[in-house]
Amino acid sequence: MIVAALALLLAALALPLPAVAQVAPTAAERAAYTGLHAAAWGGDVATIERLAAAGGAPLEARDGFGRTPLHVATFARQRGAVKALLKAGANTAALEHGRYDAVTIAAVADDEETLSILLAHGASAKLVTSRYDGTALIAAAHLGHDGVVRQLIAAGAPLDHVNNLHWTALIEAIVLGDGGVRHQATVEALLRAGANTQLTDRSGYTPLALARARGYDAMVRALTAAGAR
Repeated sequence: MIVAALALLLAALALPLPAVAQVAPTAAERAAYTGLHAAAWGGDVATIERLAAAGGAPLEARDGFGRTPLHVATFARQRGAVKALLKAGANTAALEHGRYDAVTIAAVADDEETLSILLAHGASAKLVTSRYDGTALIAAAHLGHDGVVRQLIAAGAPLDHVNNLHWTALIEAIVLGDGGVRHQATVEALLRAGANTQLTDRSGYTPLALARARGYDAMVRALTAAGAR
């Protein structure tokens, strides 16, 4: 029994960790921005409104990494610019070269205010994004952004989407989390919403087994109370 538990613990701790995939505009890129990209980064709402009304600056123009002005404004947390671009008709489903949309960018940044704006203007919480074929919910759960997780759940994010690492949001909150208060709150939010506790990782381990292996007692209690096995 002890040997089996130790083997599971070692397996859990040896799981591959996804690399940081989002790429914010560099200083050099920002310095080279013109038009809507420059206005988006600087939060220049008046220029965005003027250029959008004139029609001479395409809302879906791309920088060297495939970022639209909406991506740039989201990275910069320029919420006035985000609103202006959305009002002008910016495509909320556009993906940059890393396959991130504005919703996932805001989710990873733990930027609840910008996320709320995007969702209120019709952005989807259901897109498959990133090199991991994941979702904004999986990314937020991984990082323990519990407020973001609750927003995404309320917006209809798919609770049980499985990415190409064979992890769900619930599994990522456990295997890539630190077991702390925010990851605990993330697990609890997912459980309250009805996340499937029986889906396993690629090695066949359930969320409960993974939480036990890592010694995350609060998560074990929450999972057990939710009927996990």
